[in-house]
Amino acid sequence: MKKSRIKWIVLLGLFFLLLISCGKGGDKNAPGPTPDKPSISSVPTEQPASVAAPSKKPTPSVMPSPTATPAPPKTGTKSNVKVKGLYLTGWTAGSKEKMDGFLKLADETEINAFVIDIKNDDGIVSYASKVSEVEKNETFEKKYDPKALIKTLHDKGIYVIGRVVCFRDPAFSKKNPDRAVKNKDGGLWKEEKKNAEITWLNPYDKRNWTYVLDIAKEAAGMGFDEIQFDYIRFPYGNRSKMDFGAEGFVKHEVINEFLARARQEMPDKTLSADIFGIVCVSPEDTEDIGQYLELIGKDMDYISPMTYPALYARGQIVNGVKFPNPDLDPYNVVYQTLLMAKKRISKEEDYRAEVRPFIQAFSASWLDKGSWQTYGAKQYRQQIQAVTDAGYDQWILWDANNRYDFSAFQDNLH
Repeated sequence: MKKSRIKWIVLLGLFFLLLISCGKGGDKNAPGPTPDKPSISSVPTEQPASVAAPSKKPTPSVMPSPTATPAPPKTGTKSNVKVKGLYLTGWTAGSKEKMDGFLKLADETEINAFVIDIKNDDGIVSYASKVSEVEKNETFEKKYDPKALIKTLHDKGIYVIGRVVCFRDPAFSKKNPDRAVKNKDGGLWKEEKKNAEITWLNPYDKRNWTYVLDIAKEAAGMGFDEIQFDYIRFPYGNRSKMDFGAEGFVKHEVINEFLARARQEMPDKTLSADIFGIVCVSPEDTEDIGQYLELIGKDMDYISPMTYPALYARGQIVNGVKFPNPDLDPYNVVYQTLLMAKKRISKEEDYRAEVRPFIQAFSASWLDKGSWQTYGAKQYRQQIQAVTDAGYDQWILWDANNRYDFSAFQDNLH
């Protein structure tokens, strides 16, 4: 029995050895672990094997973050409005009754723009300015609310030009005599008229540039579509009596430098300047006031020659035509003046300013009898036709008292 048991144990051992030896190579086609039998690789660890462990954060790029590309400087400051306008004083602008009439006029006729006093030639700003020197010297009067006025006009589609008188300024000059034009005989220089008390800021004194431009910039910020500089010149009169605190300077260079600074400080604003009509007729700065046609428009968007026939001397020759009584021939005075301006400007390369003339809406009753006439609708239209015939399409009518003949204007074409 004992031997028999040993034999069976040996035979079983040999049998198991045979099985092991047969299974060492395995079957290449044998299936892998079945889904219900997890393999070792599927044993849960700290995180499921199916979720990749996070890699290190990538090293930040050395390329700098992009910065906003600065907008190109604005160069096109000319308005797309073809101005057909009227001048209005600050007092008119502050009168609801009067403005209702002018708003109705603009709504029904071709009038689409108003020139409104910001600072008149009395030196007074037309509203409560916050410019420090205006406040300090109290050179303002509350005639209208600029923001409310501009909103009303803009709501009606009206283009708003703010007029800034520059150097004819008796209010500020008298309070700051060190910045005024002096009389070489002593005291302030005054305009040479009977009982005249008009004094001027010295255009050569750059402190006055700052004063004027601070007012202009404040107005621009309030919403005026355009800033128009008037009395942008030295005063007329006996030059031998005027003291500007310097000798040997060139007047038109001073004026042009002031306008260049205005452009520098208001690069994106539409800017214009008023000049005498005779400047279009006389060469260079013959009038010796600082207005030289070929140069004064280089930094402005518009120049407005004041082509008022009443301001031309009797017998004045314009573009070869002699006018015994200019006020009696408004069409030809305006036409020949603008033809001369156009011819002279056309010779200048890159002349920035376009011509937008002021035309006469007042009656010059101070002239000699027989040399003036009453200006109304007929005379307005004669001048407007002259502007058109000279090749221009914009104009502004001037009457200091704002008494315009409404019948002159065509039905609404804008």
